[in-house]
Amino acid sequence: MPTLLAPDQAVRPLRIGPFALDVPVVLAPMAGITNTAFRRLCREYGAGLYVSEMITSRALVERNSTTMRLITHHESETPRSIQLYGVDPKTMGEAVRILVAEDRADHIDLNFGCPVPKVTRKGGGAALPWKLGLFGDIVREAVRAAGAVPLTVKMRKGIDDDHLTYLDAARIAEDAGAAAVALHARTASQFYSGTADWTAIATLKETVTSVPVLGNGDIWSADDAVRMMAETGCDGVVVGRGCLGRPWLFGELSAAFGGTDPHVDATLGFVAAAFRRHAELLVEFFDDEGRGCRDIRKHVAWYFKGYPVGGELRAQLATASTLSEIDDLLGTLDLDAPYPGAAAEGQRGRAGSPKRTALPEHWLDSRDLGAVATTELAEAELDHSGG
Repeated sequence: MPTLLAPDQAVRPLRIGPFALDVPVVLAPMAGITNTAFRRLCREYGAGLYVSEMITSRALVERNSTTMRLITHHESETPRSIQLYGVDPKTMGEAVRILVAEDRADHIDLNFGCPVPKVTRKGGGAALPWKLGLFGDIVREAVRAAGAVPLTVKMRKGIDDDHLTYLDAARIAEDAGAAAVALHARTASQFYSGTADWTAIATLKETVTSVPVLGNGDIWSADDAVRMMAETGCDGVVVGRGCLGRPWLFGELSAAFGGTDPHVDATLGFVAAAFRRHAELLVEFFDDEGRGCRDIRKHVAWYFKGYPVGGELRAQLATASTLSEIDDLLGTLDLDAPYPGAAAEGQRGRAGSPKRTALPEHWLDSRDLGAVATTELAEAELDHSGG
């Protein structure tokens, strides 16, 4: 049975600056996933704040063509939310000013949680908050540049269990004027493995008192989201891998936070229709049928997890190059097949395994930036956005 909110546990709107979200749910940025097509699809099922793929501040300032396409929203998207990643206060400020001056975003989020080795070994991502001065300079400059546009910060617990950063970083972000802070309750060294430490979210909520605290990690269902808020006291949830192949999770979340049964009768026909709609929106987003159909291929396993869809048909869906081919293949399914229950639930996406976080030499010797070369740190920024 799903966990339902009692009448006296009504969820208050989540306030992010001037925006009041009746459903306290945020779609986490995911590289190659949360483009306009996926965000529009999720909106069609439920409510919340839907954030773009990660945008590299340097690429935005340089007006990289891929980046400029990724920051473009469909007219139906409101509020428009963009996540920025960067390692230099000046560049981050310039990127934020572009978004504000050109009216490209209604909300900006800063990413300090990326655990990818090619980023952390240069001092970026989840490694950066260890250097408190640099972290504070980036957030303060971004807040100043954002002006009236609310700016939030997303982070991890720290580098590893011996080098936690989230409480210090959250206090700095709160004092700098961030509109909210979000915590993925894992360390960088965990990557996506193991279990998210929800007690850290509760601790953060006790520490940060003037702005909303959002929790992220191991929300695979509406029930998980309700439990996280009840157990931690957080003001909202950030949903990432749990919605892969399940965009209707946002409809279930809307129902759960409204105090009604979140169950969706996800027959195979229901899932096939969602998959087809996703493919259609990708074709529109890329303005290229072949490219849109290639992009949907990564979603096949997620959508049909647990359903009676054979390996041969899955392989054919993963090689289809037109919407017509996809239609023909979906037409061979037993669309009345019922929701398979546990077989379709649980973890989605790659968890990876715990590993020592790659860091610059002597990075952990001091909380100050010290002698780390600016040029070396700048290499932590990806060559392009969305990665």
